[in-house]
Amino acid sequence: MKILNKRQILEAFDADATTLLLKEGFIAYSKRQVQQPPVQHFLFEQAAGDCCIKSAWLEGDEQFVLKVSSGFYRNPAQGLASNQGLMMAFSAQTGEPQALLLDEGWLTALRTALAGRIVAELCAPTEIPAIGIVGCGMQALLQLQQLKPLTACREVWVWGRNESALQAYRHSAEAEGFRVHTTQDAAELAAHCRLIITTTPSREPILRATDIRPGTHITAVGADSHGKQELESGLVARADVLLADSVSQCTEYGEIAMAYRQGLLASIPLVELGTVLAQGKKVRSDPEQITLADLTGLAIQDVQIVKGILARL
Repeated sequence: MKILNKRQILEAFDADATTLLLKEGFIAYSKRQVQQPPVQHFLFEQAAGDCCIKSAWLEGDEQFVLKVSSGFYRNPAQGLASNQGLMMAFSAQTGEPQALLLDEGWLTALRTALAGRIVAELCAPTEIPAIGIVGCGMQALLQLQQLKPLTACREVWVWGRNESALQAYRHSAEAEGFRVHTTQDAAELAAHCRLIITTTPSREPILRATDIRPGTHITAVGADSHGKQELESGLVARADVLLADSVSQCTEYGEIAMAYRQGLLASIPLVELGTVLAQGKKVRSDPEQITLADLTGLAIQDVQIVKGILARL
């Protein structure tokens, strides 16, 4: 069995090749060609932490993958990373372990950022005066990095609760070539931005329906388990088009779930990401539409990114 550390994994990572694999994975998932058991969730309230266990097999593949991913959000105050994790690949012929990837949570972060890139290709407005990033963590920076090949926009507004975290994010984003404005008022961010990505583990809404202007696209990646919510239900219900990585997951938890349970989405198209990719067309049909993508994270993404890493070793 191969045992790979974070350095070896990151050296083998190729963003463009992995993006193609992820697209294939989303399409296969929507075509029901993926065996993907329900996600296991743990919540550690006393430690402000959570953990999920995901697994999947793309039918016909020689391997299946299991992933453990955790987030402990007080860790940075102790000098520790907030995210951790590992992935394991097993033979789909014999069940033998083939590889242990000690990625420290980076593969989950990277495949999530690449999913944001895929969604932006499909949904982002043609004119982007500024990009809005809600959150100041690792995922917030990775999402911004993956948008660079898609748009010439280098104007960024970032929202955070902590001033020191905002300034650290400003420094990192400026090193990537962006002009950065910081704010602790999410409505101010929304007023300037037409492409917004939310990346926090918040358990209460940050953006509200009245904050969002026509022609805006929002990609929400933070609410990946029960109880998390970055967007007001009324904002979800205001969208003209809703894109879900998985309709079944997003109606159980994530940004869509609350509005769905409240019966607010009866007249709004709810489309699966893999279905749109298979059709080969963009989501936005009118420049004034509000589009929203809810990314709760699929185990098929883990299968595909592991496949991409192992193929390059």
